[in-house]
Amino acid sequence: MGQLRLRRAGRMDHVIYLDAFTLRLVTAWELQRHRRWPDSSNPHFFVTRNTAVDDSGPPISAGVVQLLFQRVGLPAGRLRVDRIVDEARHSADPVRLMELFGLSNLSATRYVLSAHPDKKKGPIAP
Repeated sequence: MGQLRLRRAGRMDHVIYLDAFTLRLVTAWELQRHRRWPDSSNPHFFVTRNTAVDDSGPPISAGVVQLLFQRVGLPAGRLRVDRIVDEARHSADPVRLMELFGLSNLSATRYVLSAHPDKKKGPIAP
């Protein structure tokens, strides 16, 4: 397992924990990015041919990400939700969901309860 640290201006860094498969993908992208743009000083993880050479600009836009997902027929938001639900089914641990996806306590708990309806507490019997 690996970690990806997100630096956020004016906020605490956020650590994302990566499973083995995702870590392999991240590593492959980093190697490809370095081969393609060896002199890029853009600190962002995802870059395009335009943003790779301009470190003063933003990372790729949300529109670019959406376009890439549309090309393969996947809505990006739906893919994220499916990934969270799948993890909730496997772990049933809201803290793990909070660490992996940066969810709030309430959201993580709702995902776990949705994936495991048997864990919902019933009314208190007198």
